[in-house]
Amino acid sequence: MGFRKSLVLLPSLALLAKSIHAHCPLCTVGAAAAAGGAAYMGVSTSVVGLFIGAFGVSTGWWVSNLLKKKFIPFQKIVLILVSYIATVLPILPLMPGFYPLLISFSGDYGSLLNRTYLINLFFAGSLLGGAIVCITPLLSRRIAAWRGRMLPFQGIALTLLLLVIAALVLGVVS
Repeated sequence: MGFRKSLVLLPSLALLAKSIHAHCPLCTVGAAAAAGGAAYMGVSTSVVGLFIGAFGVSTGWWVSNLLKKKFIPFQKIVLILVSYIATVLPILPLMPGFYPLLISFSGDYGSLLNRTYLINLFFAGSLLGGAIVCITPLLSRRIAAWRGRMLPFQGIALTLLLLVIAALVLGVVS
């Protein structure tokens, strides 16, 4: 199967899902498209990492919701972590960009609390993106309970809104 056929086939398979939960194919494809668009436009690697991390967690969550039978303990968490790791780690060497972070609390320079640490911007962004996707369902349920009802596509809109806000902040900061 060619690369172009697989690009058409994967989103088509997402449409065959019988039930859609908080993390659906639309969220997954949206996060992947946003990451690809961000990389193409040349934005910061932290912003690209944000969307890649969100894509990895969203994909794992979606796959775990498709499985009706529990095969291993903590199956959902394991699938989300495996999906995140399998998405982020292969891209990590391709994304340059480190930020020096000086921690100077106590001791001589070189000790644990007084040294310069290098933070990988892509990885830090991917952690933030994954965290946003993980907290959005809880936040959406709380908003629905506060309002008394759930708006159509509230979870998707909230996820994308939080990711866009985080991307704007990361774009300005880095």
